[in-house]
Amino acid sequence: MKILITGGHLTPALAVIDRIIASSQNKDISFVFVGRKYSLESEQTYSFEYKEITKRNIPFISLHAGRLTRFLSYKSIRSILRIPLGFFHALFVLRQESPDIILSFGGYLALPIAFAGWLYRKPIFTHEQTMHPGLSNRIIAYFSKKIFYSFPETKKFFPSGRRTILSGNPIRKTVFEVRKKPFEIQKTKPVIYITGGSLGSHGINNHIRMILPNLLRDFIVIHQTGNVKEFHDYDRLVRYRRTLQEDLRNRYYPVEHFFDEEIGYIYSIADIVVSRSGANTFFELIQLRKPAVLIPLPWSANKEQQLHGNFFAKNGLGEVFEQHEQSTKLLEFIQKIASRIDTYKKHFLKLPFQIRQDATDTIIKEILNI
Repeated sequence: MKILITGGHLTPALAVIDRIIASSQNKDISFVFVGRKYSLESEQTYSFEYKEITKRNIPFISLHAGRLTRFLSYKSIRSILRIPLGFFHALFVLRQESPDIILSFGGYLALPIAFAGWLYRKPIFTHEQTMHPGLSNRIIAYFSKKIFYSFPETKKFFPSGRRTILSGNPIRKTVFEVRKKPFEIQKTKPVIYITGGSLGSHGINNHIRMILPNLLRDFIVIHQTGNVKEFHDYDRLVRYRRTLQEDLRNRYYPVEHFFDEEIGYIYSIADIVVSRSGANTFFELIQLRKPAVLIPLPWSANKEQQLHGNFFAKNGLGEVFEQHEQSTKLLEFIQKIASRIDTYKKHFLKLPFQIRQDATDTIIKEILNI
């Protein structure tokens, strides 16, 4: 059996792929992944998805397609004109690969693949991570045999009936396991893990730089900076670290990127997390019961990150800091959580709905049972 996987949400896709590969019962299953080979930054830099998929020795096909955007500009018009080319390319890919199943994780590249799969009468499955699905997944849902979704309130956006399944969001297994330690930390103070995602966040990095000396008086700080070439944040923060007095310097760990096998250790020692509020982070924090200060991406689609952050704050799991606010407020939120951390942790046991922890198995069972 050949499974073609595509979509913009890579982490749940990897969780499903890794679980199938690890199972001794699935040795006759092969994969092909359709995605974006190069990063949005540069046509010379491989994308994160390309690196992760090829690392698993899975064939990777780069699809060139346009996307619908909310605002018209020269760039968006060029993108819209590429939409027909994407559909023809998808038809070629489907004819060449002839997969038995198509598993989509949303996004603009998944739409032409799903449509081509429908024309070729291939069974299509799609998963939605967020509370409010994007346009692509709403369209793909009409072609799909099964529609998996992560939040109870998401169901209303999809066709009614037995095709919809509340699966939860597949979580990468590595967040629960200490596989590799990038460094050893003596926990003389509470540990804060700060991340702006795999690429980092210049906005978050600037806020942390402003409050870092005060933060380091009370905390050990692990700071995943990313290193967007335009800003060189990692290099800048490493240089700044050298200017700190020795006791503070020894409590600051700026890191450009953590590999998948390292993240379990980082989560295991972190007392508080400061991060964006994307769906992957949202579900990981809930399953690990980590209080957090969430900083929603201001321009996230459908304000999904704002919705996730609001859910966290409303249920007493953490605080929401808006990127445009003063850095001192971020420091106050961190100190507030640290002073009442047991109270925040107890709130994870009182959530209004049960977060499904078997999402990966639920999806695999459905797609293999055709």
